[in-house]
This record gives sequence, structure tokens and C-alpha cells, in this order.
Amino acid sequence: MALIQMTYLSKALLRTVEVQVILPVDKIFAPGSGGERKEYKTLYLLHGILGSNIDWISGTCIQRWAEAKNLAVVMPSGENSFYFDHALPNSAYGTFVAQELPDMMRKTFPLSGRREDTFIGGLSMGGYGALRNGLKYCDTFSHIISLSGAAHFFNETNGGLFNGLACFGDLKEAEKTDLNPRVALMDAKVKNLVPKMYMSCGTEDQLLASNRELKAFFEQQNVDLTYVETAGGHDWDFWNSQIHDALEWLPLEKESVGISSGHVKAD
Repeated sequence: MALIQMTYLSKALLRTVEVQVILPVDKIFAPGSGGERKEYKTLYLLHGILGSNIDWISGTCIQRWAEAKNLAVVMPSGENSFYFDHALPNSAYGTFVAQELPDMMRKTFPLSGRREDTFIGGLSMGGYGALRNGLKYCDTFSHIISLSGAAHFFNETNGGLFNGLACFGDLKEAEKTDLNPRVALMDAKVKNLVPKMYMSCGTEDQLLASNRELKAFFEQQNVDLTYVETAGGHDWDFWNSQIHDALEWLPLEKESVGISSGHVKAD
């Protein structure tokens, strides 16, 4: 498994950005096993507030699980942006994550350019970013993973985990735009390109009520939704467990471990 820490100059943000990439391109297979790959299905995986592009590597087993399933994982640094385009100059985080980044990664690495092979996910703030951008840019992403998604700003039930008012500005006005996942869903329905969704939240999480509320709305709109509630809080133990299950939900290959430092066959 190649683990790559890279930087590049982002046009959307007009500064150098950091990106962590998991790429199963160095897997060793027995001759004639058919394990060789030219293009990889890709998951764009977003961190939470106060986090960074290395969070998923340090907090979960995503590297090992992605390798087993021949999945490339791209983890950008989104700062505390909630992954949408802000009014301030050089702050187009939605454009960065959903348009520029996939284009740059496909130019740099052997990744599939097909919508059906391209997914977006995240936790907390990143869960909101995955929902909003997966729906807004539904022509790019076919599947969305939201773990403990912080979409409560536009719900009647506010989880109160952190304050997003400064980020979103006037919430009553923002609620009418595609910053609201409900509005973004309706736009995706017009295009007939609604992604499949996986949402989960821990039963001890402050965001549980708002996730249930959003889940109910998606079900009313006949979204292809897998929703999971299980014991857990807003923490890495829950996210580690759930990203494993979410990878099982994605349309990926059967596991093909290959040869690595953790899996060496004597024969």
C-alpha cells in the first residue's frame, strides 16, 4: 500500500494545500492471479472540525481496509470550512473538494474517471461536507458516506455540538440554498442523479436527533438510504467501526490482500 503525502497549488484556494492519498498500486500478487489494476475506484474522505488530512490515517484502520478492497482514498485538508464556497476570496472549499481535487488526482494517479467509481464521505463536519457536496456535485459522486454528520444547522433539532453561525452567516438565508442538504437533494432529483447514501450516528452522540430528522426527510423523498444507529459517541471508536461497515456497503471488489509486510505467504 502506497501512502502518499502530497502538496499542490490549489486554484480554488490560491494556496498550497496538503492531501493524503492511500493508493493500492504497489500490491504484489502471484503471477497470473489477475490482481493487477490500471484504474482505481476512489473515496474522497473528509475530516471533522479542528482536524487535518492525517486524521483518518491516525484514527482508523482505513489504510488496511482500503488496500484489501483495491480502493484509493484521497484525504484533503479542509480546515474548518464545512467544505463549501465562502464569500471571502480564495475560500472556494466546495469547488476545491468536489471539482478541482478529483480532476487533479485523476491527472496524478491511476484513478477511474467514472461517476460510478467515485465516492465521497466524511465524519462530523466532513459528514456534512460529504452530504452537501455529494448532492450538489451529483454528476461526480455516486455514493455518499456521512458518519455523525453535522448537518444540524438546518434542522429543527440542533445538536449543539458546535456553533456554525459564523461559518454559514444568516442561517435563514443559507437554508434556502444548496448549503442545506434538503435543497441540494431536490436539485439532484431534477438531474435524476441522486447518489446512494450511507448515514450513521452513535446513540450517545449529541447529533443523533438531527441525524434522525434528516434521515426521515431523505426517506420521505425515496432516497436509496442505508441508515445505521449503534452504540457510540462522537469519537474515533465509533468512526473506526463505521468506516469499516461503510466500505462493506460501497460497491467494491472482494478482498484481495496480496503480499505486504502484514501478510506474507510462506509458499
